[in-house]
Amino acid sequence: MGVFIVPLVLIIAWVLSLLGVTAPGANPGEPFADNAMSWMLSLPVGAMFIVSGFMHTVFAKKTAANIGWQTNGFQYEIGFGSFGMGIAGFVAAGTDQTVAWVCVSIAVSVFLLGAAANHFREMIKDKNFAPGNTIINISNIGLPVSLWALLFATGAV
Repeated sequence: MGVFIVPLVLIIAWVLSLLGVTAPGANPGEPFADNAMSWMLSLPVGAMFIVSGFMHTVFAKKTAANIGWQTNGFQYEIGFGSFGMGIAGFVAAGTDQTVAWVCVSIAVSVFLLGAAANHFREMIKDKNFAPGNTIINISNIGLPVSLWALLFATGAV
């Protein structure tokens, strides 16, 4: 069930943006793309990466089983990397400096697209169709696409 939350949070961030709800750290009346970027950095990057950090460290065995993995040391490294990206997302969301947005987007995108490639490899090679190995790819691909579309829309790149 928890694996469905990650793509749902991405969708919620887009819905809140489209409704014009001011994101945490954003200023009321900001252009749509700036506000949407703050939502992406706050929810799918900030909040969900912090949750991912907890899931890969505190609940490591359950999370590994959901992905179709065995718990190992690399999973804890994923967790600590997730904590760092989540914190960076919250910090970047509260700034009006597009360089912070670009830097966080690079780190998150490389991580998530690499993770998606690995999950697809596991689906093809190992026939691993566990929910945590398949459904998560909606966000693994959707969040980087969202971040970069918004970076272009804001003129940050």
